[in-house]
Amino acid sequence: MAAAPAMQDDILAKAAVPSATLQGTEMETAKETSFVAEHSTTSEGFDSYETPSEEEMQTLRRVSGKINWSIYTIAFAELCERFSYYGSYVLYSNFVRNARPPGSRTGALVPGVDENEYLPGALGMGMKAAQAISLVNQFWAYMMPLFGAWLADAKYGRYKVIHIAIAVGMLAHVLLTIGAAPAVLDSGEAAFAPFFLGLFTLCCGTGLFKANIAPLLAEQNQDIHMRVEVQKGKRVIVDPAVTNSRIFLWFYFAINVGAVVGQVSMVFVEKYHSFWLAFFLPTILFLFAPLVLWSNRKHYRLTPPTGSVLSKFLRMFMYATKKSPSIFKINWELAKPSNVPAEQRPDWMTYDDAWVDEVRRGLLACRVFLFLPIFFLAYNQMSNNLTAQAGSMRLDGAPNDVIQNLNPLSIIVMIPLLDHGLYPLFRKMGFNFTPIRRMTTGFFFAMFAMIAAAVMQHVIYSRHPCGKYATECGGAIDLNVWAQSLPYVLVGLAEIFTNVTSMEYAFSKAPENMKSLVMSVNLFMSAISAALGQAFVPMTTDPLLVWNYVTTAAISLVGGIVFWICFRHLDAEEDQLNSLKKTEFVGDVQPNAAGGGPRQGGRTISCTGLIHRNATFVR
Repeated sequence: MAAAPAMQDDILAKAAVPSATLQGTEMETAKETSFVAEHSTTSEGFDSYETPSEEEMQTLRRVSGKINWSIYTIAFAELCERFSYYGSYVLYSNFVRNARPPGSRTGALVPGVDENEYLPGALGMGMKAAQAISLVNQFWAYMMPLFGAWLADAKYGRYKVIHIAIAVGMLAHVLLTIGAAPAVLDSGEAAFAPFFLGLFTLCCGTGLFKANIAPLLAEQNQDIHMRVEVQKGKRVIVDPAVTNSRIFLWFYFAINVGAVVGQVSMVFVEKYHSFWLAFFLPTILFLFAPLVLWSNRKHYRLTPPTGSVLSKFLRMFMYATKKSPSIFKINWELAKPSNVPAEQRPDWMTYDDAWVDEVRRGLLACRVFLFLPIFFLAYNQMSNNLTAQAGSMRLDGAPNDVIQNLNPLSIIVMIPLLDHGLYPLFRKMGFNFTPIRRMTTGFFFAMFAMIAAAVMQHVIYSRHPCGKYATECGGAIDLNVWAQSLPYVLVGLAEIFTNVTSMEYAFSKAPENMKSLVMSVNLFMSAISAALGQAFVPMTTDPLLVWNYVTTAAISLVGGIVFWICFRHLDAEEDQLNSLKKTEFVGDVQPNAAGGGPRQGGRTISCTGLIHRNATFVR
C-alpha cells in the first residue's frame, strides 16, 4: 500500500490521530472495527455531559460516579485469591521458626501441652530463619508482577494471565500440602525442600495475579470525563478520580476480608489439627475465583495486548534522551511524532502524541513509588517480629499469630467510615485530600505504629524473667496479647492512606497500554523493601528488638517528610494529569503506522464502515 504524502502524515500526527486508510487483511480489519466500536462514544454521548468551568472546578463539590456490578465480581475473585495467599502466608512464621511440640507429628498442639509454653511448629529453624523466609517470600511475590505485567500488556491480555496465575497457585498449594504432611515432617530437614518450592510457586502465581487483577477491575469504570450533574437539587462534579478512589478502597476492603478470614481460620487449623490441612483448605475457596471470572466474562471490558510496548517505550525514552540537552531534563516534546518530520520518523514511532504525554505522566508516578520501600519497612514488621512479640505475652487460648488479624479487621472497619464519612466530609468542606497528601499521612501513621511496638517490646523486656532475652528464652509475661493491638490498627490506617492510594495512583497515571506494567512497578516496591529488610535481620533478635522498632519509626518519619517535600507540587497538577488526552495506541491500533488509523481531528470519517464523530476510546 502506498504511503500517504509527508505533509498529510505531519497533519495527522499533530492531531495525534492516524490517517483515514487502514491496511491488513479483512479479518484484521474486522477485529479493528470491533475494537473501535466497543471502545468509542459518539458525539451524542459527549453532548449529554456538561463540562465544568474553571470556576466550577474550584467551587463545586466532587462526587463519585456509579460503581457497576462487574467491578464487584472481580473484587470477589481478589478476595478468594487473598484468602488463599494469606491463609498460607500466616502459617510460615510458626512453620519455620518453631519445632514440633512434644508428641506431635502434624505440628499442631496435642492435648496436655501448655499453650503458654509451646507454639505450633514444624521445622524449628529459629527466628532469624523465619524472618528471612518471610522477606524472601515477599521479595518474590512482588517481583513476579513485572513478568505478569509484561505477559498481559504484550502477549495475552490481563484476563488470560489471571487464569494462568490461578493454575500456578493451585499447584503451589499442592506442594505446600505435601511439604507439611506428617510423613515428610518426620524426615527432618528434607521437609524444607517441598515447602520452599511450594512457597516459591505461590509467589509466582501471586505475582502474575496481582499485576493484572487491579487494572482489570479499574478499567471497568466507565466514567472517563468530569461532568456537572444536579444531585439532590445541587450542582456537583462527577469526578472519575473520586470514582477510582472509591473503587480501590472497596477493592482493598475485599483484599482484607479474604485475608482476615483466611488468617483467622487457618491459624486455628494449624494449632488444633495440622499444618497440611491448613495449607490445603485455602485451595477450596480459591477454586471460586476462576468460576466467577468465567461466568461474567461477557460483561467485562478488556483491553487487548499491544505487543512489545516496553521496547517501544525504551526506544522512545532513548530517542528523547539523545535529543535533549541533558539526561536530567528530558524534553518529551521531541519524542512526539508531530514534532518529527515524516521522512525522519523512525519505523517504530507508530504511537501518537498523547501516548508520549501518558508515558511522561506514568514516569512521574514511578518516581512517587520510589518512597514506598521505606513505608513497607514498617508494614513488614507484622509478618514475623510482631508475631514473635505476641508469643511473649499471655495468649489465653488464642494462637500467637491470630492477633495480627487486627490489621485487616481495622481496615475492614475503617474503609466504610472513610468512604462514607471522612472523605465526603473533606470534599464538602472544600478540602482536597489529594493522593500525595493521603500517602504522606500514611507514612506518619506507620511511624506511630512502630513507636507503639517499641513501647510494647520495652514492657516485655522489663517484665520478663529473662529480661532482654525474652523471645529466645520463651515463656510469657502476665499481660494479655490483645494489649498489642495498637501497632496493627495503626499500620492498617497507614495502609489505607498510602498503599491503597498508590494503587489508585498507578492506574490513573499509567499509559493506557501499560497499566499492568506501572501497577507491577508499584508492587515491586514491596520486593525492594523486602531486600532492604534483610539489612535489619540482625536487629530482629534479642536484645535489639526495641531498637529495631525505634529505627523503623525514625525511617518512616524522615521518609514521610522528604516524600512531601519532593512531591507536594504534584497536588496542583492533579486535575491536569488526570485530564490528559487519551491515546489511541492500544491493541492493534498503531496511530502513526503508515496509512493506519480511524479518524482525523473532529471531522466525520469512515473507519472500516463505521461512521462516527470525535470517537474516543473508553477504557
